[in-house]
Amino acid sequence: MNNQATNLVNMTEEKKRLLLKQLLARKEQVDGVTQATGEISEEYYRVDKFPGFRLLMEQTSTFKALATENPYFSVHEGVSDHITSINGKDYINYSGYNYLGLSGHPDVSAGAKAAIDQYGTSVSASRIVSGEIPLHRELEQALAHIHGTEDAVALVSGYSTNVAVIGHLFGPNDLLLHDSLIHNSVITGCQLSGARRLAFPHNDWQALDSLLEENRSQHQRVLIIVEGVYSMDGDIPDLPRFIEVKNRHKCLLMVDEAHAAGVIGSRGFGSRDHFGIDASEVDIWMGTLSKSFASCGGYICGSKALVDNLKYNAPGAVLFSVGISPANTGAALAAANIMIREPERAVRLRARAALFLERAKLLGLDTGPSAGTAVVPIILGNSMRCLKLGQKLAQAGINVHPIMYPAVPEAASRLRFFITSNLTETEVIYTVDTLAKELAVLA
Repeated sequence: MNNQATNLVNMTEEKKRLLLKQLLARKEQVDGVTQATGEISEEYYRVDKFPGFRLLMEQTSTFKALATENPYFSVHEGVSDHITSINGKDYINYSGYNYLGLSGHPDVSAGAKAAIDQYGTSVSASRIVSGEIPLHRELEQALAHIHGTEDAVALVSGYSTNVAVIGHLFGPNDLLLHDSLIHNSVITGCQLSGARRLAFPHNDWQALDSLLEENRSQHQRVLIIVEGVYSMDGDIPDLPRFIEVKNRHKCLLMVDEAHAAGVIGSRGFGSRDHFGIDASEVDIWMGTLSKSFASCGGYICGSKALVDNLKYNAPGAVLFSVGISPANTGAALAAANIMIREPERAVRLRARAALFLERAKLLGLDTGPSAGTAVVPIILGNSMRCLKLGQKLAQAGINVHPIMYPAVPEAASRLRFFITSNLTETEVIYTVDTLAKELAVLA
């Protein structure tokens, strides 16, 4: 067997898929060239012929038979606390990040309804024009209080917050360094900024330091981007070390608190609370309103200079965007106030997460690097096993979503459990014990 053939045999499934994708792309390039003097290929003007759509259809057909039997592909009929109803059956729900159990809380629902009654369903304009309502500033003051910053600004989407902010603040002369497991919204923002982008190994501040030694002097602004809690593995970076690196190389630091706010820290106030650091040590605190804050949208906390810059200069953030809706603002504000006055919710959440993690490890389940946050993966390393185990758990009244390639490498395929404060100890124990029992049968 020649070297080329040997390399192909030893190649992982993920690398084979990547190679196939690259070969298809090259073939399409060649086809386009050969047709340069004739008709234009349909794949250049018909969306249903785009390569990405064709690949999606191929992946969909692979799992269609299983999907019809799996409840997590069905429409949810309603959610009450930690229980979800699907096709008329109730399930213990681990597929939503209602971390503090505030989505559906009477005060949060009342806040949304009162906001609609007073301001309508939309602010109907950019906040710079006439779309500003008092609730916007009340929410931003509460967010600034939680994160310990001078000011905050709330935006209509968590995803677009990262895209707009990074895209506005940085450009072609700058360098963006992010954790290799950073959220896609950050990567998209980096790409659209036009700045040079480098990824460093997950949570490796020493590798980051080395990259900066080599590259810092060649750029103007440099931004380091990490997450407070990583959404796939539930682990926490050593933030004080990243702050040291940032200061040593005169960089800016951004922390995405989407899965940290409301979860870690003695009061559930996120990373600065967890590590006991001064919030000003981090230049940009980003978060989402769709998790602990039981609403929809994104936000940035930081210095007044940063917030004013974004409010009046960032095209996709506030300047050319409608303001966050009254209902979403009212809901998030009510949730923030509950978070401030009821820190025991975050304490209870972490206790349930610790119980889940300890029992899973006791039963020999692979929980990866999860650190007792609201995210606990059970790594199975096989997409089909994930789907089959998900089916078995559904039959036992447990709703959890599989995370498979291409969201993660095939070898890291998993069931991802979101832990909420409303789970009981009995429910957690039942879930982990059932999981271990069904996995043993599959193996």
